Amino acid sequence: MAASLNEMTINDTKVPVVYEGGDYVPIVSIQLVFKNAGHLSNTIDGLSDMSAKLLNEGTAKEGSIGYATKLDAKAIDIHASVGRESFVIEVSSLKSEFPYAVARLVELLKDPNYTNEALTQIKHQKIGWLKQKESDFSHVASSALRKMLFKDTALARPYDGTVESIEKLTLEDIKTFLGTHLGYNNVIGVVGGDISLEDAQRYLKEILTLLPSVTAKELNPVTVSNKKETQLLDEETEQAYIFFGAPFDFSYKEKDQQKAKIAEYLLGGAGFGSRMMEEIRVKRGLTYGVYASLRRTKPASYMSGYLQTKLSTQDEAKDLIQKVVDDFVKEGITAKELEDTKKFLLGSEPLRMETLSQRLGRAYNDYYYERPLDFSKEQLAKIESVTLKEMNDFIKAHSELSDISFAIVTKKEDNQSK
Repeated sequence: MAASLNEMTINDTKVPVVYEGGDYVPIVSIQLVFKNAGHLSNTIDGLSDMSAKLLNEGTAKEGSIGYATKLDAKAIDIHASVGRESFVIEVSSLKSEFPYAVARLVELLKDPNYTNEALTQIKHQKIGWLKQKESDFSHVASSALRKMLFKDTALARPYDGTVESIEKLTLEDIKTFLGTHLGYNNVIGVVGGDISLEDAQRYLKEILTLLPSVTAKELNPVTVSNKKETQLLDEETEQAYIFFGAPFDFSYKEKDQQKAKIAEYLLGGAGFGSRMMEEIRVKRGLTYGVYASLRRTKPASYMSGYLQTKLSTQDEAKDLIQKVVDDFVKEGITAKELEDTKKFLLGSEPLRMETLSQRLGRAYNDYYYERPLDFSKEQLAKIESVTLKEMNDFIKAHSELSDISFAIVTKKEDNQSK
């Protein structure tokens, strides 16, 4: 059964429901995806993530251990998580235990563990994680790159939080965030498994009527920097961590998304089939791997990528990234590259649709990005028919990809002595 888009009404509000049934495995999953409630909606750095962590601490009545014990006894998973744009609560279990699982989620939403003990626990865990990340040089470089590319916007903020912001966080901050961002009027239901649509909607109604109406907030579009900056971050490291990014003036709303998909694959997304891997690893052996993607999100469209290399080859690797992109934009791709890419993307499509979670995830993304649910089929047909001229006209029109900024974790004294 293919995924379908449906609607149900909660308090005179239409709630979209992405649904795919399947009885080949007796498992049921419901995800509540709250729009514009993720990292980019933080009023305090780290607040959305800490709000999710608080919900994962069980109920005030039973505490985290007591609540978790009840779930574990029946192999139920109830979990809150957060991404850049969305806040997600998922409940999943065997079909036979699903009514009990939903009852436990209702219990959680009525009585979250708003206790100082729970807050102290998640603060301790988060601060420990943040301190570990101070020596995670990929994290350091990627955070610095975001600050350059998205200066003075929510995308530039340390949305995982800082030690200082987490220490100051209060229970009232979390209550306010959850109460103003998790509403029945900004949720998308994503349901799959051995369950009928009617039963899914009945469970959703039971859950969603517990939630308030919230003020819907749209994410503001972000302009990506084209300043071609380079920031060197001095650390005690034996490797250079190079993160890079540039504007990509191609919104998720544009037609011909298949052209961006092909361009992304050939530039840096194809592993050993990409230009970057061929030039930087295969021909010169400067890294084990180099990757780049063309991100088309609601807030921003941009290129981002990364590699690690020796300190002694840092400058060569950086210059090569720039050259590969410059040549790609200037010269376009070859007929053989296009043909090989078509074969891979068309041939590997079944692997991206094997599981129920993959199909539901794709259907949700299609709805979220305002596309028809059969968008992937449309895109495959367009990939198959796109011509070399069309691709090269598209690539050459995006000279902004050459406006690359770099954030590099390195040992400065090492580079100065070269």
